Amino acid sequence: MGAARRKPLQNRQVGSLFLLWCVSVGGAATIRYSVAEEMESGSFVANVAKDLGLEVGKLAERGARLVAEGNRLHFRLHRKTGDLFVKEKLDREALCGKSDPCVLHFEIILAEPLQSFRVEVRVFDINDNAPVFLNKEPLLKIPESTPLGSRFPLQSAQDLDVGLNGLQNYTLSANTYFHLHTRFRSHGPKYAELVLDNPLDREAQPEVNLTITAVDGGSPPKSGTANIRVVVLDVNDHVPQFSRLVYRAQVPENSDNGALVVVVTATDLDEGTNKQITYSLAENPEAVLRTFLVDPQTGEVRLRGPLDFEIIETYDIDIQATDGGGLSAHSKVLVEVVDVNDNPPEVTISSVSSPLPEDSALQTVVALFTIRDRDVRVGGKITCFLKEDLPFVVKHTFRNSYSLVTDRSLDREDVSSYNITLVAMDTGPPNLSTETVIEVVIADVNDNSPVFQEDSYVLTVRENNSPAVFIGKVHAEDLDLGENAQVTYSLLPPKSGDLSVFAYISINSDNGKLYALRTMDYEAIQDFQFVVKATDGGFLSLSSEVTVRVVVLDDNDNRPMILYPLQNGTLPCNDLVPRSAEAGYLVTKVVAVDGDSGQNSWLSYHLLKATDLGLFSVQRQNGEIRTLRQISERDPMMQKLVILVQDHGQPALSTTASLNILLVDGFSEPYLQFQDPSKHSRKVNPTTKYLVISLSVLSFLFLLSVTVIFIIHLYQKIKHRDKFTIQEHFYDDCNFPNNLVQGRGNGSLSQPCPYDMCSATGTGNSEFRFLKRFMPNFPFPHATGEVKTEDDSSLPPGSNKNRSRGSAGHDRIGDEYM
Repeated sequence: MGAARRKPLQNRQVGSLFLLWCVSVGGAATIRYSVAEEMESGSFVANVAKDLGLEVGKLAERGARLVAEGNRLHFRLHRKTGDLFVKEKLDREALCGKSDPCVLHFEIILAEPLQSFRVEVRVFDINDNAPVFLNKEPLLKIPESTPLGSRFPLQSAQDLDVGLNGLQNYTLSANTYFHLHTRFRSHGPKYAELVLDNPLDREAQPEVNLTITAVDGGSPPKSGTANIRVVVLDVNDHVPQFSRLVYRAQVPENSDNGALVVVVTATDLDEGTNKQITYSLAENPEAVLRTFLVDPQTGEVRLRGPLDFEIIETYDIDIQATDGGGLSAHSKVLVEVVDVNDNPPEVTISSVSSPLPEDSALQTVVALFTIRDRDVRVGGKITCFLKEDLPFVVKHTFRNSYSLVTDRSLDREDVSSYNITLVAMDTGPPNLSTETVIEVVIADVNDNSPVFQEDSYVLTVRENNSPAVFIGKVHAEDLDLGENAQVTYSLLPPKSGDLSVFAYISINSDNGKLYALRTMDYEAIQDFQFVVKATDGGFLSLSSEVTVRVVVLDDNDNRPMILYPLQNGTLPCNDLVPRSAEAGYLVTKVVAVDGDSGQNSWLSYHLLKATDLGLFSVQRQNGEIRTLRQISERDPMMQKLVILVQDHGQPALSTTASLNILLVDGFSEPYLQFQDPSKHSRKVNPTTKYLVISLSVLSFLFLLSVTVIFIIHLYQKIKHRDKFTIQEHFYDDCNFPNNLVQGRGNGSLSQPCPYDMCSATGTGNSEFRFLKRFMPNFPFPHATGEVKTEDDSSLPPGSNKNRSRGSAGHDRIGDEYM
């Protein structure tokens, strides 16, 4: 902050001056000064040339001039000396009213080069106005029965000064009945209330005269007085009562005279004339009395004068209701003026640079202008733009100051001059706008380069495409004419040095069309990008670049692949299901994947074929195979299923999975321990009992024979070491997992139970696995038959014969057994 200079001038007031420099975002400087009001015309303010850092005489050389923001300029500039003087006597109250601070705005425009400096001059208030009561002799009628502590609002004193120089306090002349209480309004000056301290007695003193004094905070202070006449009324039992203590209303500023604002109502419990209530505006400021009126009979508050939100935003109205006996009550009406967008923006052009060379750098200032909108809350936000698409842009420099700058390169051969239409529009509603035309002539220079229509391009190509297929094009335009406008296109090598992109893409240098040189595979590459360069045909060629991204679209060219159960191309996998399984029992789950993406990789599972379509079901979403009903003794032991796995591509591709399900009576002796004896208990026919005993004896003899044959065979294998050991032989033919059965789904075991189904020592209940080596093939009945061998009946429940997945040896055993 620079110190202000003092320059003695005859018959001129000189105040303390302060200077503050602020740099706006647009690069323009703001100079701030301050002066006291009532300075006479010709009073010295400051030396602008010194504050701007210019030599004496530069202002005159560059044609310095002052441009006022409003319609009136209050200062003048001496170009030779750079001194700024007061043009006319400044009255802060006339310039700004009650607004504080009071700031006057104008601009200093310099030419060659074009520059704009914003100047703000703050006018400080002096105590040149005393508080004034509009009603010098107010009259109050107070009943003698008024209770102590009752309050009676008084009119506010008006003081045109602001701040400390404005109204500060009230005092009351000495008396025995009242004291004074000062209160604040939400919007407006302070006001005072008379507070009753001692009871009134009309017979003793029918009238009380008081003097109220309003004092401001100036030095020295000034004051104004009013004589209050209090008439003591005879007793009236009831005072009127308003329905509300405070009424609130909102009125648009464009409302017509006579428009209804609010209706106030008061009631009185007295009878006769004492019940008749008359409404009136009590002691209110002059602005309220000039703008509003109240109907004495109905209490309707209406407009009597125009509203202007830009001048007064809210009104605080004191309404008085008086009954026929002279008793009165007071209520407040708070009126909020609603801002209406009734003022279009005002555009003031400060300076224009014309002609303008076409090789002017970007952001070159073409014109300076200001925009002002008197509306504040509605439509106060200004949007300034160009009506047409031109190589210029509007730039906001500082507050309501704007500049028109170049945004793109200019070409006189294309456009020799521009009629630029500035549109200043507020936010409404309704939207109000102002159009201003600026004519700019372009001086000839040639410097246009090709410009792509888009900042970047995204092209798509479907996989499995034919080589040399057209996939899209890029296009750039040059505003020059002739050879300078001829554009050629080329591919730029990547910065990394990887030239593989040239194996995928080719470009037509004349029209920018792009071709795919090879067949794309989405599973190998999903997208890639490269840079295209456009060069014009000028002597000193100019060029521009753009990034092109090629996205490969997926085709449904991969069938689903079965992960489980394994499909080795020979025999399907097998699963065991106890015949005691309930409906909903989880048998197994088909797991598949698809190499495609998106919808092409969504899989669904369907039961294509089955021995019994009513026994099993496949979950469409997850491939789980469950029983539909409880397994009966009539169901064939071998159930063959073919599962179809299909994707959602267009066209859809599918794969099938085959598996066998063996229905067994049980898994193992430990499994029987978990069964409920009472559940399975039933009466046994004696004939059936004898038959079971006979079959058990035959089975025992059969197993004994098989054991002897096995021991002999084992002994021979041990003697011949050059052959495979019997243990290896068994493992080659039987790939059952050790943990065959685990509790899963409903209907299975309640906890995991491991069983050894393919042990080399043969300790488990799995006598059928050796039938292929040492016994002839027994024909197995058809899956729909009812025949069951004795060996099958001798198996304990839970024995797993065919649980292994993808086991060739086990499948062969199962086939021979079947």
